Amino acid sequence: MIRKIVSIDEEKCNGCGLCVPACAEGAIKIVNGKAVLSADNLCDGLGACLGDCPQDAIKIIEREADEFDEAAVEVHLKDTGRKPAHHEPPATRHHGHHAGGGCPGSRAMTFEKPEPADEQPAGGKIASRLRQWPVQLHLVPTTAPYFQDADLLIAADCVAFAHGDFHREFLEGKALVIGCPKLDDNNAYLHKLTEIFRSSSIKSITVLRMEVPCCGGIVMAARQALAASGKEIPFREVVIGIQGEIKG
Repeated sequence: MIRKIVSIDEEKCNGCGLCVPACAEGAIKIVNGKAVLSADNLCDGLGACLGDCPQDAIKIIEREADEFDEAAVEVHLKDTGRKPAHHEPPATRHHGHHAGGGCPGSRAMTFEKPEPADEQPAGGKIASRLRQWPVQLHLVPTTAPYFQDADLLIAADCVAFAHGDFHREFLEGKALVIGCPKLDDNNAYLHKLTEIFRSSSIKSITVLRMEVPCCGGIVMAARQALAASGKEIPFREVVIGIQGEIKG
């Protein structure tokens, strides 16, 4: 079948190995000082490893490849002694640490819960309400621990810049993923969200979009992913105006 899959440029690769822990499926290994794909059926083609390559040697291409096989991934992880992302020990998930080593650019991290906004001292700095990293939908691991029993916020990229009270009004207490349906591949978003919904016990879904028509794509991807997951999860859509007002 023709599908998206990781491609590694041997000329650019310097064998640093940062992409190895970045791949939750364990599909990449180092052979003779170069990163290689262990097997086509172990690669989901989502590119979570892209952000960890300092040489820009990894990209996503479309070619003839075996279908991604989750069962094969399970066996492979067991054989290589690696654990799926959602089974990582709690010690790797506290403040200031990230799971699996390597560059933190796309490693799953959970932060200490910040103080509620109303407990901050008068005149003090406004604390970020962000509780995890990464947030970009292409980069988040589908089985990240911060998705378990979470209220999920799916936000278009521009929302946090347009709405001045984004952190306190929408982000606080939620897991976050962001994306741009105009500039990115919405089919990739659909696939990624479907896997997140299937593998995690999401309690609620809030989708924040801008009022511009193209931004409706992120809502469509979320609704289709929820339907594909076969789950029934409370779903809310909020529209933000280009001047930051809540329009519905």
